[in-house]
Amino acid sequence: MTNIRKSHPLLKIINDSLIDLPAPSSISSWWNFGSLLGICLGIQILTGLFLAMHYTSDTATAFQSVTHICRDVNYGWILRYLHANGASMFFICLFLHVGRGLYYGSYIFMETWNVGILLLFAVMATAFMGYVLP
Repeated sequence: MTNIRKSHPLLKIINDSLIDLPAPSSISSWWNFGSLLGICLGIQILTGLFLAMHYTSDTATAFQSVTHICRDVNYGWILRYLHANGASMFFICLFLHVGRGLYYGSYIFMETWNVGILLLFAVMATAFMGYVLP
């Protein structure tokens, strides 16, 4: 009897890309930071969307909307702090990911490295826009 995750078309895609992914035996824990970046990005997007539902960007009421999120919205305080600390964790993982690339010589593949550096600058610019909010 065939396992359903290997026979079902949709589950086969998930199985081949997440569960039965071939990896070399000499791989170290430094290679986890790309996946951690994806998890941190997903958390940032979800918490940012939930916070945006209650945030008001008017200069007169922005601080009051943040206070409303922390005090009146159910679990709004934890969303706010998950979002704030998630940004720090995202950058820690990002810098460790780039550092791993430098250490292992990933800059030899110029096209991939240049796209990664462009993404680094885009993330820094996006983070700056998020950090200027209250």
